[in-house]
Amino acid sequence: MKNLTAVLASALVALAVWQIVVSATGLPRFILPGPSLVGQTVWDNRMLLAEHALITISEVLAGLVLGAIIGALSAVLLAASSLARTFVGPILVFSQAIPVFALAPILTLWFGYGLGSKIAMALLIIYFPVTSSFFDALMRSNRDWLDHARIMGASPARIMWHIRIPAALPGLASGLRLAAVYAPIGAIIGEWVGASKGLGYLMLLANGRAKTDLMFAALIVLAVFTIFLRAAIDKLANKIVD
Repeated sequence: MKNLTAVLASALVALAVWQIVVSATGLPRFILPGPSLVGQTVWDNRMLLAEHALITISEVLAGLVLGAIIGALSAVLLAASSLARTFVGPILVFSQAIPVFALAPILTLWFGYGLGSKIAMALLIIYFPVTSSFFDALMRSNRDWLDHARIMGASPARIMWHIRIPAALPGLASGLRLAAVYAPIGAIIGEWVGASKGLGYLMLLANGRAKTDLMFAALIVLAVFTIFLRAAIDKLANKIVD
């Protein structure tokens, strides 16, 4: 309840500042529409926004689930195998030297203009944060616990499952919280590169037709979804840690 109150208070402050800027500068509506105009646009175009939002939400959720699963499995593999750390670890680090956004045209070429390329983009942008956070936590397992488990004859697999993974869950939770914020970015970038539906596509379409109010409306819908997604993942992460 306290978090919800803080979010609402922040939103009201942002809207007030937005309205003050619009009123004080006298900017034309095609440059910066006021919050009341954007709100009216959201209502007038609610069906259009809902149609495109469902596409983007599907891309984000699919990319988030796949990226979290693959990232968590990769972290466990790297923590369990020194061979994997030797050969796969440097590849993961090198992959971060390539801007993920630069891969969007390639993914569109490979997977087409449908959901596939956007899901892949969302997956790629969250994969490394999840893998890195969980892997670091796995590698910081309490050495006394590990030594006692080995003395008692526990196998590496049982040590991983019963000691290292439970102890590293806060790291996984941190990675998931980051993923909840990054996943929508990946999906939108993918839609900007090539799409026929989605909030990112709608933003480009509105921008090209000088419908700035519709572009802001799509942005507001995306922001609201991201806030709710972050809150949902935060609750899930708290349950994982508990």
